Amino acid sequence: MILYALRCDNEHEFESWFKDSAAFDRQAKRKLVTCPHCGSSAVEKAIMAPRVARGRPQAPDAGSAETPSPAPDAAPGKSVAADPRARELRRQLLELRRQVESNCDYVGPRFAEEARRIHYGESDPRGIYGETSREDAEALAEEGVGFARIPWVDSGDA
Repeated sequence: MILYALRCDNEHEFESWFKDSAAFDRQAKRKLVTCPHCGSSAVEKAIMAPRVARGRPQAPDAGSAETPSPAPDAAPGKSVAADPRARELRRQLLELRRQVESNCDYVGPRFAEEARRIHYGESDPRGIYGETSREDAEALAEEGVGFARIPWVDSGDA
């Protein structure tokens, strides 16, 4: 699955998920991708920062999805677990993880290599997920390879 930042001809920006880059191209050509703000079907990909999905939970680091922190406007001393918005976000992230694991191929540390193979038509187009280094993610973005990084919430304690 690929999350694209999109922009319509009226300069509205929004995001949408696609099975792969070819799916976006097909849908956009048929005018099936429309702006949720104004309904325009003149939509193109916008510049976005790379985000790479991780296949398995990593040791928590600063800012990772596994490191709980209070919601920005949570009351002092109130844990994330007690915040209904945080619980709902976690539920949605777990559902996203389930969808990715059910519909995409896990390629592990070969993510950058396989993403390039798909991008350049050397491998069958399909959704993949795995791990890659920050350097490889930056190189993929510079090459125009479509991918997204998503928070990979640990499903073991759900």
